[in-house]
Amino acid sequence: MTTLTMRETFVSAMDDALEVDPRLVVVLAEISAAQIATARTRHPNRVINVGIREQLLVSVAGGLALTGLRPVVHTFASFLVERPFEQVKLDLGHQGVGAVLVSSGASYDMAYAGRTHQSPADVALIDNLPGWTVHVPGHPDEARRLILESLPGDGKVYVRLSEQSNAEPHLGVGFQVQRLGRRGVVLAVGPTLDGVLNATEGADVTVLYASTIRPFDGAGLRAAIHATGVADVVLVEPYNRGTSAHAVAEALAETPHRLLSLGVRRDVEVRTYGDMADHDLAHGLDETSLAASINAFLP
Repeated sequence: MTTLTMRETFVSAMDDALEVDPRLVVVLAEISAAQIATARTRHPNRVINVGIREQLLVSVAGGLALTGLRPVVHTFASFLVERPFEQVKLDLGHQGVGAVLVSSGASYDMAYAGRTHQSPADVALIDNLPGWTVHVPGHPDEARRLILESLPGDGKVYVRLSEQSNAEPHLGVGFQVQRLGRRGVVLAVGPTLDGVLNATEGADVTVLYASTIRPFDGAGLRAAIHATGVADVVLVEPYNRGTSAHAVAEALAETPHRLLSLGVRRDVEVRTYGDMADHDLAHGLDETSLAASINAFLP
């Protein structure tokens, strides 16, 4: 099992992949440029640093994809999805080309850097564009597998990396059953799993785990509800609260159900600097708050 962080795992995976796939081009905007310098020395024409120009970062990727190359684009989430959203929409989606966008920083990994480096809305933004696959790994080993599996082909893929990690990797596909119960289903996305498992310890609930959230595994959710016998769902996501509520509704369109969405609050901007634990608490994503919310909702 790796001891690298997800971001370090990305650098290692690309170092290996560049050696074997001549289509790959890594496009950076300063972030992680020093870490990937060795690969750039070996492949100077396939590791491109555009500087602190995030809109150009994505536009360059679109141009490279039009020539038949496979761009892998990397920076912090707020600079990869939020700032150049128009370029993601037009230079990739509208032009009909793909890329692998690999972010770091997640919702508030760098809470000490303030709001500019926080991106709880990234997955919701990507959700407005058709045809994207979205991976939210909860462990570096999952990150490596999902990144490497995203490189072949020409699809549009967003891989959301975080400093937060579950203790163990879960390398299955679809929504993976972690625990069976009869009071309802709790779906934990990415690095929220360990907190959810601890918060529901001893509770009679089914816990599902997702490291890939788009496409949404509606069949897996319906199977868990069928096995549980109760169509009460708690959705725990490490980004904006309710981001996948529409996907749950679509999956259960023919099943009367109740849904509780937990995640980063939308009703207020948390201006605390602090650290990740402080923000988890502010958003009700700490284990104590999760336990209280889940137990209050599930009968």
